[in-house]
Amino acid sequence: MSLPSIYVEVSVACELDELWAHTQEPEQHERWDLRFSRIEYLRRDSDAEPQRFRYERSILPGVSVRGWGETRGERRQEDGSAASALAFGSHQRRSLIEQGSGYWRYEPADGRIRFLTRYDYEPRWGLVGRVLDRLCFRSLIGWATAWSFDRLRLWVEEGITPERAARTALVHALASGSLAAAWLYQGLVPKLLVPDSGELDLLRRSGLLPGREELLVTAVGIAEVGFAAVFALQSHRRWPWLANLAVLPALAAGALRSDRSIFVRPFNPASLTFAMLGLGVIGLTVRSECPSAGRCLRQPPP
Repeated sequence: MSLPSIYVEVSVACELDELWAHTQEPEQHERWDLRFSRIEYLRRDSDAEPQRFRYERSILPGVSVRGWGETRGERRQEDGSAASALAFGSHQRRSLIEQGSGYWRYEPADGRIRFLTRYDYEPRWGLVGRVLDRLCFRSLIGWATAWSFDRLRLWVEEGITPERAARTALVHALASGSLAAAWLYQGLVPKLLVPDSGELDLLRRSGLLPGREELLVTAVGIAEVGFAAVFALQSHRRWPWLANLAVLPALAAGALRSDRSIFVRPFNPASLTFAMLGLGVIGLTVRSECPSAGRCLRQPPP
């Protein structure tokens, strides 16, 4: 069974000429597209010839994948839109993509451009390549395409350069990853694995649900582990960050009510709460400037 082709669509508030320049000029294209580190157009003798180019994607320091491409761009069509067809591939054995083809379309509507792509490719490495493509590679390159399209949108609409967007994405990832790890640890270790480390004693002192402290500790631990999973999967959304800012003070207040003395011990709930609140504020602040594949349409509309 063949896999579906990759489809990505984003709506950009700009003029067609501006978006065309950002996507068709190699010096600009390579800045926002995560799939390429370098794009080099080759010389052609006339405009009637297809535009050939070489591309490169760095994978690790000193290791890269190089390939070839050929594009035909038609600036205007009868309905006011534009399109660009593309063939691409790589002769390197290390490249999973052997060859492929696709297109870009630019469709103006109500002061915006509906910018979309659809492409497919043939994997190499035989059965191993097809399995890898099905398990992870196709999803990964589809995500990279959508993430890049949103980075392009931020550049054109908000003036956020691709380099700044990449730094913002790193800050956002560090904040969300650190918070997810903190919630996972707090739910898994002191509540589910080692509840006698102090969690049960705090609940007994609070007087909540007398005789059912173990059940409550287990429920809270499961909830915190679940919240960690939410951060890992939904950090591009706003509500997990707001929930983090709302829940942390409540948990700290509960601990303070149970035993005030723990707030003067090393690595106490106060220091942990302030650190997690700070990470939450940072992540919520940079979220709007962070590219997200989730803002792009990944299936063609009916």
